[in-house]
Amino acid sequence: MFIYLLLQYGFINTCLKSLVVEKYGEETWEKLRLQAGVQDSFLTFEVYKDEITMQLIDKACKILGVPADMVLREFGGYFFEFCKRSGYDHMLRTLGGNLYEFIENLDALHSYLSLSYQEMNAPSFRVEKNEDGSMHLHYYSDRRGLCHIVPGIIGAAALDFFNIEISMEIINQTEEEERTGKKEHIVFLVTQNPVFSYKERNEFSSSQYLADSEKQMENQLNKENTIRDKGSSVCPVKKSHWKTIRGIITLGKGKLLRGFDPVYPKSLWIDTKTFCNGLPFHLVFDKELRVKQAGVSIQKIVPGLQTMGICLDHYFSIVHPEVPFNISSIQKFINSQFVFQTRREMMPESWKQRPMLELRGQMIWMEPLQCMLYLCSPLLRTLHELEERQMHIADIAPHDVTRDLILLNQQRLAEMELSNQLERKKEELRILSKHLEEEKKKTEALLYAMLPQHVANQLKEGKRVEAGEFKECTILFSDVVTFTNICAQCEPIQIVLMLNSMYLLFDRLTTVHDVYKVETIGDAYMVVGGVPVPVPTHAERVANFALGMIIAAKGVQNPVSGNPIQIRVGIHTGPVLAGVVGEKMPRYCLFGDTVNIASRMESHGVPSKIHLSSSAYQCLKYKNFEMTERGEIEVKGKGKMHTYFLIRNKTASENEIMGRPMKDSDSGHESVQSFQEGRTETIASCHQPGSVNSTYLSLLEQMNVNTTQLNILFCSFSYSDSAREGPDPSRCNEVY
Repeated sequence: MFIYLLLQYGFINTCLKSLVVEKYGEETWEKLRLQAGVQDSFLTFEVYKDEITMQLIDKACKILGVPADMVLREFGGYFFEFCKRSGYDHMLRTLGGNLYEFIENLDALHSYLSLSYQEMNAPSFRVEKNEDGSMHLHYYSDRRGLCHIVPGIIGAAALDFFNIEISMEIINQTEEEERTGKKEHIVFLVTQNPVFSYKERNEFSSSQYLADSEKQMENQLNKENTIRDKGSSVCPVKKSHWKTIRGIITLGKGKLLRGFDPVYPKSLWIDTKTFCNGLPFHLVFDKELRVKQAGVSIQKIVPGLQTMGICLDHYFSIVHPEVPFNISSIQKFINSQFVFQTRREMMPESWKQRPMLELRGQMIWMEPLQCMLYLCSPLLRTLHELEERQMHIADIAPHDVTRDLILLNQQRLAEMELSNQLERKKEELRILSKHLEEEKKKTEALLYAMLPQHVANQLKEGKRVEAGEFKECTILFSDVVTFTNICAQCEPIQIVLMLNSMYLLFDRLTTVHDVYKVETIGDAYMVVGGVPVPVPTHAERVANFALGMIIAAKGVQNPVSGNPIQIRVGIHTGPVLAGVVGEKMPRYCLFGDTVNIASRMESHGVPSKIHLSSSAYQCLKYKNFEMTERGEIEVKGKGKMHTYFLIRNKTASENEIMGRPMKDSDSGHESVQSFQEGRTETIASCHQPGSVNSTYLSLLEQMNVNTTQLNILFCSFSYSDSAREGPDPSRCNEVY
């Protein structure tokens, strides 16, 4: 149907998207369009290349695993329903009273739609009735391989409009490029069977009974009339009147009792002059294409037609349908609308610079005269086209609807342009909205990395975040052993790269074990379990995270010695108070003595060891962790404390601790070794003081670090070990 004339427009691709999304889901469409390499949405009146549609159909066959003819047939049926929903329902329904008339007028529908879709390349349809009730449907198209859409569309239309089921099979397929200008000519055999529901069968039976009853009544009335004529002098006018009434009575569903027989005058009551003036655009020509008669307006435009007997094909060419200019071809497509175009070389000098005039109309074969009558009108869509040809509305006959069509279509084209602009704006807004949503997700991800999600959401809503008390949580501190010495012997960029590589590993572990990273200060790293969301397994999560830190640190190279760095880890369990501090760059901070003790566990720890307080030990005592007693030690500001060392998790493998895929579980130490070697390559040559590798400079530029600030950064790292032993004991409510 008219799917082909829309094939270059976004309407057809939108329909294809709707079919895939409705029947197979949004994910299938996304996969389909990505493989086809096309955009997500299409503008209705925008012209697109045919290759886009062909590519979508080809990929759909591969993804769905069905043959192309099945995909096209299903698409044809869906396209019919899509057109109905898009406002073409009444237009399609009024094409004909039966399937034959419907198909016969498809070319006329194409001609109408060309007013809106001026870039279309429509196919041609020709239908022939057979004696057995079947039909031969001839389909001509410039596009190959799409013929299977026709059965889908025609079948859906026949079932919906005429309540009949049809079967269509291809009986002939040829290429007739020379004869019609079309690359493909398909002949379908169309057979049809009526479809009746139970209710319709009853209605059909009732109508038959009604028809039989009416027939009996008619016979009875005829008998009475005959008797009346014989027995009495009844006015014959009454009988004639009854026949007239009887002739217009309808039975059943609009079936006339008597057929219609037209009445023709014995002679034509119109003179030649009036005919040529009343139909200013018409032509009469014989089998040899010799012009016998022409309307006055067409003579005015093409003066050569005033010489009767000239050959019509010298002055005109056939634009549609694309057939040779001879009488047999015209008779074969006589039910199609014909479009003639004037030949430039035969036009007057004044027309040389103007667009050629096109005429559109129907052909009528006059058998007694053996001539063809071409009733036509100028094919003009807009006032602009009228002005280009220096014509006026007055040149068109008052009864010709082309006058109204030009004015109405001018308004329609303006509305279409406005609709197209709105559609473009809508698409731009959709893309902007999509980009905005992506940027929003990035912003939220960055915000949630700095603050707990529920806290960030409250701040976004302008609410005040109240401080909360957590009765039990586990806090971890870590730092790099001999960090001061490393800073003294390395370039600032080397320190930045070392810390960044270490923190990237630690940050990944926070996700693996679901603990909250509070902050980093220099080489100090602080996390907490059980805050901001209380969980009963806070101690186990922090313990597993600490074990992962020790393993991950082996993969970070000391830029001075070239050996893996060593870290100290301290853990303590206890109550804290947590809340947001500040309005500019707000931070989620922990308050309480638990923070101080955890910091002391780290500062009084041993390199590459995890130092536990007694409260942390009690939480892990029966949780499948191996721990050893360190004994009593003197803790600055706290006096003597009984502490322990965490050795390992008895039930979890190293890969589970590190969050690696289980397929690497057999590699054990080898995985750690290969990981360490990879990190060694990244930090190569860092241990040489005074030399900065070009790789570091490029990484520095990617990190947007200002090189003039590196000395300040370097100085901030070079603080004394005595200052790193922990907070002053008098500051019992230290903030972190």
